Order: sequence, then structure tokens, then C-alpha cells
Amino acid sequence: MFSHLREDISSIIQRDPAARNAWEVITCYPGFQAILMHRWAKWCWIRGLKWLGRFISYFARILTGIEIHPGATIGRRVFIDHGFGVVIGETADVGDDCTIYQGVTLGGTSLSKGAKRHPTLEAGVIVGAGAKVLGSFTVGAGAKIGSNSVVVKPVPAGATAVGNPAHVIKKEVEPQVDADAAQLFSAYGVTANGDDPVSKVLHKLIDHAVSQQEQIEKLTVALSGAGIICEKQAEANKLNSAQINSLVD
Repeated sequence: MFSHLREDISSIIQRDPAARNAWEVITCYPGFQAILMHRWAKWCWIRGLKWLGRFISYFARILTGIEIHPGATIGRRVFIDHGFGVVIGETADVGDDCTIYQGVTLGGTSLSKGAKRHPTLEAGVIVGAGAKVLGSFTVGAGAKIGSNSVVVKPVPAGATAVGNPAHVIKKEVEPQVDADAAQLFSAYGVTANGDDPVSKVLHKLIDHAVSQQEQIEKLTVALSGAGIICEKQAEANKLNSAQINSLVD
């Protein structure tokens, strides 16, 4: 138990530059306190002390603002940063070295009792603030969920998902999930050059439309030079790709 506590404290100090020392983490980090109390609740839950486990979970929610069902499985070195409003359901599995920010929900969409209803986060997953991961699917190792995303289907290992509903925008060849790389993570699931896939498609369509406009103008000039009179079209403003692209960004 004490080795787990040391690991938790060390991982928080590595991933949060605001954490100055172990005493500050123990006394001032609700995410650390919530996971510690969850371990007590889980111990009671698996030994048939269901009410006591739920009561400890309820008390932890009052103290920290983080609700973790005693039936949930939480791995080692999990960091719940800030944490207020985090909800982790009964059948959720959170793997080692995961990072969860405030307002995250790991929820279920099924009402079947006894069934797996909540998501599984494999090792090293980062879930940004306000994200909702809903359903009994797996988010692969090293994946990142952008802030305020709504994830309703599996996310491959090493991928980044953003949007509502979430779209996969990036997939690394080999995700980095080892402990030495834990501090080199993307805060709030934000990655460099991680454009929304819908935005990328719109940019391509705009550029294609501008290119077609230029080709039509060249054809019109060529036909006129050949003595072919084209019916005059109503005057219209030309597409300005830079202006339209700025609206999509």
C-alpha cells in the first residue's frame, strides 16, 4: 500500500509543475485523496461490504468533488488533476499511468445490471477536461481524448480523438506509455497540429472550389479567344480562399 502511495505522489509531481513536494500533494490534491479513499471503498466492496464501500465513496465525493464508484477498477499512478466533477462508473477500468482532468465522465449507456457498462482506459490514456467517454468500449494505450469531446466508440492505441461526436485525428505508430515518458504527456489531451478532421475536409473543399474557379476563368478566356461566345453569367464575388478558410479555423 505504501509503495503505491509513493508511486502516486511521485507521478503527480512529475506531471504537474505546480506540485512542489509530497506533503503538498497529500494535503492539497483532491485527486490523490479521492484515489486513496477509493482504495478503501474498493477493499470493502470486493469483500461484500457494499453499503460501507458506497458510503466511503459518497464521503469522498463530498470531500473532493470526485465520484468514483467502489466497483470501478483504478490502476497505479493514475492522476486526477483538479478533479472537480469527475465521475467514474461502476464497471469502468482505468489503466496504469492514466491522466484525467476535471469534469470528465466515464459513463455507461446500458441499464443491464451485472454487465460491463462503462469504458476501459488502457495504460497511459489522457482524458481532457469536460470529456465524456460513454459506453462499454476500450480506449487504447497512449490515446488522448481532447477537452469536451464526447467519445461513444473505441479509440485506437496512440490515437487522438476530438469533437462531438469524437473523431480520431492522429495515430502514432508506437504510443509512449512507459513510466519514464509519463512527464512528456499532452496536458488536457492537446496535441500539436491536431486539427479537427471536419475542419481539414472543409479546408480542402474550399481550396478545390477556388481552383475550379480559376480553371473556369481560364477556359472562358480561351473560348473567347477562339471566337466562341459564352452566355454572360451574372456578376458574382470571387471566392477568397484565405477569407473563407479563416472562418473555418
